[in-house]
Amino acid sequence: MSDDDKQPDNTLQQTEEPMAVAQDKSGSESATPEVDLSAASDLESPLNGDEPSVDGSASTTATDEAEISEVQAVESSTDVPSAETDIAAWEALKDENQALTAQLNELNQQFEALKTQSMRMAADFDNFRKRTSKEKEDLEHQVKKNTLAELLPVVDNFERARSHIKPQTDGEMTIHKSYQGVYKQLVECLKRIGVSPMRPEGAEFDPNLHEAVMREATHEYPEGVVIEQLMRGYFLGDRVLRHAMVKVAAAAEPVVTSEEGTPETTEP
Repeated sequence: MSDDDKQPDNTLQQTEEPMAVAQDKSGSESATPEVDLSAASDLESPLNGDEPSVDGSASTTATDEAEISEVQAVESSTDVPSAETDIAAWEALKDENQALTAQLNELNQQFEALKTQSMRMAADFDNFRKRTSKEKEDLEHQVKKNTLAELLPVVDNFERARSHIKPQTDGEMTIHKSYQGVYKQLVECLKRIGVSPMRPEGAEFDPNLHEAVMREATHEYPEGVVIEQLMRGYFLGDRVLRHAMVKVAAAAEPVVTSEEGTPETTEP
């Protein structure tokens, strides 16, 4: 290919380059940002509005300071009491404490007095109960004693009959057994009530239990010993229902004979 044929291509390239440059410039101009007009209006708005008042802010500050000072004065007057108020309150509490202490002491004295009175009443009631029980027991014993004392002679008659009557025939033996059966039944009833017979033979004479109706000098028993029971005595429980009538031994008197010179005793 010749040089002439190559020239049109170069011309086309040169014409295309200015067009590209022009397009680049137009694109750069179109990409620039737009100016915001609202910002300008905002900048102008303070100028159009009212300006703040200097006198109003000064009056508000003075009012606040006055209120603060008044509150502080009230707090200082209420929170910090004076010395005179403290002394008066302390004196009032002291007087109240003394009054309560005196009242407590008085109540303690009343309590002790009532306690002593209660203990005394309890002791008196216990003594009354014991005395009443003793009187009741004595009365019951006396009633039993009076009743049984009327029955004891019947028992004595049964015992005399048993010792003196000697049945000889079968009929007499039958009668003897029949009344002896009644005697045994009576004795069993007395035992259930609490009656028991005395056994004084060979015991030392006791005036609280025995009644001496005879004295007999003897060498068989020491002096003052019961030799024989003449009428039976009885106990009612641990008390005497009837004293026993007894014969008591006495000391024998020695007798000296002129012939032998040996003492002899004589019995009345």
